[in-house]
Amino acid sequence: MTTVYERRRTAPPRAAGRPRSPAGPLLAALWAGAVAVVALWWADTASVVGPAGWLTGAGRIAGLLCGYACAVLVGLMARVPLLERRIGSDRVARWHARAGRWTICLLVAHVVLVLAGYAAQDHRSLFAETLTVILDYPEMLKATAGTVVLLAVGVTSVRAVRRRTGYEFWYYVHLLTYAAVFLAFGHQLALGNDLNGRPVATAAWYALYLGVAALVLWFRVLVPVRLNLRHRLRVESVHPEAPGVYSVVVRGRRLDRLDARAGQFFRWRFLGARLGWTSTPYSLSAPPRGDRLRITVKALGGHSAAVALLRPGTRVWAEGPYGSLTAGRQTSSKALLVAAGVGITPLRALFETLPGEVTLLYRAHDARDLALGGELEAIARWRGARVLYALNDEHGRRPALTAASLRTAVPDLPGHDVYVCGPHGFARDVYEALRAAGVPDRRIHHESFEL
Repeated sequence: MTTVYERRRTAPPRAAGRPRSPAGPLLAALWAGAVAVVALWWADTASVVGPAGWLTGAGRIAGLLCGYACAVLVGLMARVPLLERRIGSDRVARWHARAGRWTICLLVAHVVLVLAGYAAQDHRSLFAETLTVILDYPEMLKATAGTVVLLAVGVTSVRAVRRRTGYEFWYYVHLLTYAAVFLAFGHQLALGNDLNGRPVATAAWYALYLGVAALVLWFRVLVPVRLNLRHRLRVESVHPEAPGVYSVVVRGRRLDRLDARAGQFFRWRFLGARLGWTSTPYSLSAPPRGDRLRITVKALGGHSAAVALLRPGTRVWAEGPYGSLTAGRQTSSKALLVAAGVGITPLRALFETLPGEVTLLYRAHDARDLALGGELEAIARWRGARVLYALNDEHGRRPALTAASLRTAVPDLPGHDVYVCGPHGFARDVYEALRAAGVPDRRIHHESFEL
């Protein structure tokens, strides 16, 4: 059953000028910060003598960079609108994941190198030196606890481990990063020779950490509180769309002030339904209206499966809007939308609102899995657009989305903006096919919500 969500017969808006991404300047600033951190060690180190000196010096550099990287990690996940909407939530998340791997490596290097250097300097065993450092040095018990927590976060973030654990478990372990950074902060000032006794460097370090803490407090706590107190969101209705796929309509006050756009997503908590403990991202599956939002969810885990059991009147806690898969990326008057599975949700909203000539290509196993298919057909008739389907044949074989097949379906494909949303493997294959078909990289727009 497909529920039509108040489709209004109004012309799609004109495309706005595409704003310049701040990704380049931001990355340059982050690397400049890393260089400044290494310069702290350089300015404080007159010479490096002997194996113990080299080990300790390398450990100090790794520790400084690890401390800096911890602040950057937390800042990237503060959900700052400039990053979430202009750069893209998925891109920022990839930066966070990549920086997280380097942070864990720096942490391990710092611990091993410093302990080895101290042991060589004191002519003691590594085990004895480790006990002395942990038990006798100031702030080291807390720092050790923070190190253990950060290592646990790193282990649970490994793809092979995450596949075997639930999203909720991963989510709560990841939240412990805040506690780990707090526990480790004190020893950086108490034992860090490059900071201890240097007022300017200490003030800069405090400014870095307090600035990141302010971003987290503002954008992850105060802004969501203000949003939900102002808009009073509640579940209005839940509708089945396809096997295991449900749409949830959320009603609220003055939702036009959210400045949400088709293609964006919110992070949702459904209170009083045992779904309020986890914040989960779901895309808007229809353009936002003045008093209603809609998401469409496929049962892929415990949280998403329970969405089907929501009752009207359930209170909703939302954070957002986030994401940059919007009309703001459009550079051409022609667009191709390529969706697979539940990836149709943000593209369905874009299909209704993108200006110009629009074609939608929807990949699914069979006709029963075409969520929102009735709405797509209605929108296509209304705006004179095309909907193409890529379904398995009677033997279950998938149709290949190759450069040739895409060029056949859309002859002037290189002149199109292409929006892609679906599982990671699907999006990667489509991207490669699009590039082989001559579509410039700048015109391929993708946002992945894999966590």
